[in-house]
Amino acid sequence: MVVVVMEQEQEQEQSQEETTPQNLPKPNASTSNTTLHSPSQPPPPTENSNGGGTDSDGFETASEREVSDDEETNATTEHHKEAAAAGEAKCQDSLNDDASKQETLARANDAKLEGNKLFGEGKYEEALLQYETALHIVPEMPSSVDLHSICYANRAVCFMKLGKYKDTIRECTKALELNPSYMKALVRRVEAHEKLDQFEEAIADMKNILELDPSNDQAKKTIHRLEPLAAEKREKMKEEMIGKLTKYFIGGLYLPFCSF
Repeated sequence: MVVVVMEQEQEQEQSQEETTPQNLPKPNASTSNTTLHSPSQPPPPTENSNGGGTDSDGFETASEREVSDDEETNATTEHHKEAAAAGEAKCQDSLNDDASKQETLARANDAKLEGNKLFGEGKYEEALLQYETALHIVPEMPSSVDLHSICYANRAVCFMKLGKYKDTIRECTKALELNPSYMKALVRRVEAHEKLDQFEEAIADMKNILELDPSNDQAKKTIHRLEPLAAEKREKMKEEMIGKLTKYFIGGLYLPFCSF
């Protein structure tokens, strides 16, 4: 009897040993390797599916891209505004400069007209001053070439009236430097050359007039009239040169070169 009871107790113990492990929960493989962290420590950053880095390593988030794009847009807009402002300022400066030049030309032209008035009244000295004022007011630029050449030519006429022929030639030359085809300046210079007995120079200017106007009969007549005067002057100059040489030799300056 005792033997039977012991056998039953052993069987029950074996049965409990076999059933106890079955009732325990099985460990989860996905959590077996998980490291527990203290609540005070933040969890480490997760890795992305491409491996290695975190979600933000080497990449801009959507919000970062938006901020960057806004900054670039603002910078571009500001640059365009500055360029537009600079262009407007340059354009305004150009307009102001053109307006200033036109105003200056107008004042110079007024001075020239005043000179013409004084010339008509026979006030040649005063007219010269007005033409000089016009030349000083307006700078030399393409739009003022005609005004400058006219003022020089008008000054030449004033000097002609005052009997200052060398000054006439000088002013005519200045006018012709600005406008080589200025016929009036050529004619006035011819007159001044003739007054100074510079016939060769007068003939040269008349030939220039014929080049500009081959049908100018007056120029042909003037050349025909001046050529004998030029030839006579050449002969006179030759005689004067011979006379100087004769005085030189007769004065005894030649003898030392021939003495032995």
